[in-house]
Amino acid sequence: MTKRRPAAAFTAVLASFSLVLAACGGDDDDDAEPAAADEPADEPADEPADEPAADAFSVAIVSPSARNDAAFSQSIVDAVNAVGESRSLDIQISDGLFVVEDAAAAIRGYAEEGVDLVIAHGSQYGGPLQEIAPDFPETAFAWGTALDTFGLPNVSSYSVRSDQGGYVMGVIAAELSAAGNIGIVGPIEVGDAKLYVDGFAAGAVAQRADIDVNINYIESFSDVALAQEAATAFVANGADVLTGTAQMVVGATGVAQAEGIPWFGTQSNQTSLGPDIVVASQVYHWEVVLEDIIAGIDGGSLGGETYVLTLENGGLEIEFNDGFELDPEVRTLGEDTAAGIADGSISTGIE
Repeated sequence: MTKRRPAAAFTAVLASFSLVLAACGGDDDDDAEPAAADEPADEPADEPADEPAADAFSVAIVSPSARNDAAFSQSIVDAVNAVGESRSLDIQISDGLFVVEDAAAAIRGYAEEGVDLVIAHGSQYGGPLQEIAPDFPETAFAWGTALDTFGLPNVSSYSVRSDQGGYVMGVIAAELSAAGNIGIVGPIEVGDAKLYVDGFAAGAVAQRADIDVNINYIESFSDVALAQEAATAFVANGADVLTGTAQMVVGATGVAQAEGIPWFGTQSNQTSLGPDIVVASQVYHWEVVLEDIIAGIDGGSLGGETYVLTLENGGLEIEFNDGFELDPEVRTLGEDTAAGIADGSISTGIE
């Protein structure tokens, strides 16, 4: 059984977390000001790579939250760095730009500098990008998560079937839940966040029809305090497995860590948020997309294509935490489920 609950008001200040994060993948009215753990809160980072080679391909990332958020923004930063392992890249990052106008200024600024590929990593950036890209026909742009190039030949778009990994981990979660009670902390009910939540719930119910799956969309990608409150409420109501998506999950993982409750992560590997309680993470390998985009640019095509990460194309991967003592048979069940989704023999049922 799947249940949704509305977010509750919560005004306490969460002082136990040093990472204050901003919205990703959608609009967020939260006024909290983002910062990476090693950056001042009053100015987003803009950090070029050290002395790139003269022939280096230049890439700029504009993202709405901290580059080390263990979630959405980190997923694209990790991917660009992965591409940089096989070719020379000049990488610049402007993170923490949850204010769309600030992000638009950064996108335009990078285009004016002549950056080869400007990545607008946030679906809320679509409007500004649609206006900016035509002004720079010799610059390649990419953005997500979305499947719309606006009909522009220099814009690529990318998205992700996050329901697939969500389904796999829902199956595993159903096996781990002794109480038959799972809590899911969602941000805003849109995009890859909604796909993940729906997929996780579907997988849990498919594995165990009588499982109780409770979902709370807190209406924010970045409100750590609300995420903590939602997770606390789930535990109080008997949940013994938790998951969630977006940067605000540091609030929820803190509760899971304190209670010793298994946690499932998504977007980036979240083992660092709870080495003893994170079971596995669905990791977005955007490098699968970026390698194709950059190859196209090398060949003279600046965009016009859409891309989707899946388990089949290797853009999604279930990364297990070896520090969590998972029954080998349950792990095999998860791996077999992932393989079945990849080869088409298992469907998540999510459109």
